Amino acid sequence: MPNNQTKSAFIALVGMPNVGKSSLMNKIIGTKVAIVSDKPQTTRTRIMGVYTRDELQLVFLDTPGVHRPRTRLGDYMVKSIGEAVSGVDAAVLVIEPSAIIKEPAKDLLERMTKSKLPVILAVNKIDTLSDKSAILACIEAWRSRYDFAAIIPLSALTGEGVDVLMADLNKFAFDSPHFFPDDMVSDQPERVLAAEIVREKLLLSLREEIPHGIAVVIERMSERETADGGTILDMEAYIYCERDSHKGMVIGKRGAMLKQVGSAARVELESLLGAKINLQCWVKVKEDWRNRQGLMSGFGYRNN
Repeated sequence: MPNNQTKSAFIALVGMPNVGKSSLMNKIIGTKVAIVSDKPQTTRTRIMGVYTRDELQLVFLDTPGVHRPRTRLGDYMVKSIGEAVSGVDAAVLVIEPSAIIKEPAKDLLERMTKSKLPVILAVNKIDTLSDKSAILACIEAWRSRYDFAAIIPLSALTGEGVDVLMADLNKFAFDSPHFFPDDMVSDQPERVLAAEIVREKLLLSLREEIPHGIAVVIERMSERETADGGTILDMEAYIYCERDSHKGMVIGKRGAMLKQVGSAARVELESLLGAKINLQCWVKVKEDWRNRQGLMSGFGYRNN
C-alpha cells in the first residue's frame, strides 16, 4: 500500500502501579509483549508494543506506574514516564474504577494539562464490579480533574470495551509512513524478553518485599543443533539480589524455588519464541544495586 495512504500515531499508557497498563497493551497487541503480575512496579522501563492493521499503525509505550521514588531505580522509572509522555500524540490514562485520586496521579494530570496532551481515560477492571453504579461515581470524580478526549470503561482481562478504545485512538493517527515493519509487535530483543519473563515468574512466586530488589540479565544466548537435526536455544539467566538472605529465598530449599521459576519461564519462552529452550538460572548478590548507577546501567536501566 502506498505510503501516502498509511497512518500512524504514538500512544503512551500511563497510570498508577498495578492498574493493568501492561495487561491492556498485551490485549491490544494480541500477544504478550509486557510482563504482568499483581506486584506494584512490575514494569520498570518503557516497553513498546506495535499494533498494525492494514493502513493503520499505533505504537504504544507502556510506562512504569506513577509513584514516589525512593531509590535511583525509582528515579529512573519516573523519568521514563516523563520521556514517554513528552513524545507522543496522545495518552491513555489507565485507572481502576475508584473515585479516589491519589497525589501522584494528580501530579501526572497537572503535567499533561501543561503539555495540552490529548488524554483518554480508560476505567479498567470493570469486570471486577458487582455494582456498576460505582463506574459513574469514578467517572464524575476524574472528569472534574481533566478535560479528557474520551472516558471509556473497559476490561483488559475480558476485552470488553477495548474495541471502543481503539476506535477513539484511531482518531489521533496522522498521514505518515509506518515507523516499524508491519509484522513487528515489540522493540524488545529476545534477551530482554527472556529476562523479563524470568523476572515475572519471580514476581509471581516470591514474597512481597523481595521482587523489588531483583534484576535479571541474560548473560549468554546461543543456538545449537541436536543429534536429531533439531535446534535448542541455550540461555543463561543471572538473577541479582540485594541481600544474601534474599538469595537463599530465591534459590529455595534444595533449589526448589529456582527450579520452579526456571521451569515456568522456560515453558512460556518456548511458546513465545517457538523454539526448544535450555534455560539455566544462577543467583548472585549485588548489594544496594538499585542505588548504584553503574550496576543499573549494566542491568539495562538507562535513561535516554
